[in-house]
Amino acid sequence: MKLWLLSQSVNNDYDTYDATVVAAETEEEARNTLPSEYSHWGEQGRNWAPTPDQVKVEYLGEAKEGTKAGAILSSFNAG
Repeated sequence: MKLWLLSQSVNNDYDTYDATVVAAETEEEARNTLPSEYSHWGEQGRNWAPTPDQVKVEYLGEAKEGTKAGAILSSFNAG
């Protein structure tokens, strides 16, 4: 399992996520990981990028053995 930093600058208003650290095996899996259970793609995705291709992905390193896939830490800009 690898660690990835995801960021987006499409939605930069209040009540949005601007970044999240996720655990995933591949860059593609990471890119498709949402920052929280309250995030959605598409028109409902008002608090994150509308589509995965608008997410910037940076490899951080290897996760500790036993780390489960998904969001680990997210940055939310409350309004």
